[in-house]
Amino acid sequence: MQMSVDNEGTARKDHTTDGADGASWGAEWDDEYAPVVRAAGRQIKLWREAAGLTQEELGQAIGYSLGMVSAVERARRLPHPEFLAKADEVLGAGGKLVAMKEDVAEARYPKKVRDLARLEAEATEMGSYNNHNITGLLQTEEYARALFSMRRPAHSEDDLERYVSARLARQEIFTRKPTPTLTFVQEEVTLRRPLGGRMILRRQLEHLLEIGQLRHVEIQVMPTDREDHAGMGGQLHVLKLRDGTAVGYSEAQLNTRLVSDPREVQLLELRYGIIRAQALSPRESLAFIEKLLGEMT
Repeated sequence: MQMSVDNEGTARKDHTTDGADGASWGAEWDDEYAPVVRAAGRQIKLWREAAGLTQEELGQAIGYSLGMVSAVERARRLPHPEFLAKADEVLGAGGKLVAMKEDVAEARYPKKVRDLARLEAEATEMGSYNNHNITGLLQTEEYARALFSMRRPAHSEDDLERYVSARLARQEIFTRKPTPTLTFVQEEVTLRRPLGGRMILRRQLEHLLEIGQLRHVEIQVMPTDREDHAGMGGQLHVLKLRDGTAVGYSEAQLNTRLVSDPREVQLLELRYGIIRAQALSPRESLAFIEKLLGEMT
């Protein structure tokens, strides 16, 4: 994670929660996964040369372009699992290229997303308040794709797929054991804004109803007509970790501010507790979402 310093001189860690924004728009191979990316490309090149094939010949044999094979070997592009499987078979690698599949797959996710996923993996409780779109953990694939497609500067098709895959991978938090307690508060406007189109929103609302039935998940709606609202400072997230500590983070345009100071975390927890108290109850919220669905027919 990148370190930043606020105006009081306190060091904090910054990262984006969706992996879509940041100071650099290039490949992020400058972290601990850089050796994985380089090793994958080097191994493919060595096996190709040992087989006496050119990059173009390998590409034709496995159904990929010369440019893709070249980019993979130079560690400019990550090979898809299918690429590794086909190359392994064509080059007679005996499973040695396929064995890199899991490490390469994890390296596909932006570092910023891996940082957040590691925090979520340690969480026993997590609370999330969102005010401009459905939070990432609750998004359907097509809703997430629509959001990333709206980003400016525009993402390339490869980056778009990378970010969508990373977001969906984080959703394993709903099925992992032991199950954490997950609570979400969504502003009413996020349930009405048809990002990507009305059908995408409809399926997103249906997904919320399904997730909301899980015993360890509570989804609440903050009605727009509330006259008292503790969330005017923006969206926030709080996590309680296995070691008993707690962290929080709040999002801005380009970066997320990760908070570990106990006093500040306590403040975020207080605000989140009040926000939940001001919102509709989980039962009322699911009924509210069902009502919205009825209005769309």
